[in-house]
Amino acid sequence: MAVEALSYFGVSVDNREDWLKFGTDVLGLMPAGGENGGNRLRADHRDWRIDVAKGEADDISFAGFEVADQAALDYMHRHLLNQGIDVGPGDKELAANRGVVDLIICKDPDGLDIEIFHGASERFETPFRSPRGVDHFVMGDQGLGHIVLGCNDIGASRRFYADGLGFRLSDVIRMEIGGGRLELEFYHCNPRHHTLALVPVLAGKRLRHFMLQVDSMNEVGFALDRAVAAGAPIAATLGRHTNDHMISFYANTPAGFEVEFGYGARTIDEESWHTALHHAPSTWGHKRG
Repeated sequence: MAVEALSYFGVSVDNREDWLKFGTDVLGLMPAGGENGGNRLRADHRDWRIDVAKGEADDISFAGFEVADQAALDYMHRHLLNQGIDVGPGDKELAANRGVVDLIICKDPDGLDIEIFHGASERFETPFRSPRGVDHFVMGDQGLGHIVLGCNDIGASRRFYADGLGFRLSDVIRMEIGGGRLELEFYHCNPRHHTLALVPVLAGKRLRHFMLQVDSMNEVGFALDRAVAAGAPIAATLGRHTNDHMISFYANTPAGFEVEFGYGARTIDEESWHTALHHAPSTWGHKRG
């Protein structure tokens, strides 16, 4: 057993109102509403996907990974303890706040709060409607999208996420930068090419970027136009990645970390997938200023 998807994450940002406006007006996410939803954003039938809290970090504050049921959650609890990871049950108040049946909590090697849960709230009675007309974000069994995290000790992070949470290596990108070599590792836990990527450098923000995927190239173009019109700095131009083949652009969010908005990523078939080594992040585009 292993985690099956990234279901939600939280950010702590200095200007919460600007970030929420960016999320709705540029990304096309929907305000969650409801008892705990005033600072949360929806992307599909789930109650919420991104929590935006007031704080000075301007960084990710927690990540929530999903398992199938109580038996899987109990297994993960025992497994993490056997791996020497300090993990404990979440209290009823936290579970209620997250809108889940039950959860356990721990920290990754660099101190990020990790929540593992089952039983997320769904809101089919209140359909997702993007305020910017985004028809569909690619989620479902692929989860929310992906996050890219910097880390101090990639070996320790690898042990936590692969040996602990059960992520499997998809591939590696080896890049020559400034006379040195940097290797990024990409991990999957479902058909999405990667739900998690690890960067072996922790300088500045822990969250390098998060990714949202749509199901048409037009949606990427519309989002790029919205980002430019809103004055959001374009961190990387339209391009296509070597490993997941996604066509995307990157923009800076109001908190400084980036969002990737893309289309067309290939998926993983566990029975036939072979890991690969890539020597550039993109086949074309993704030019940085």
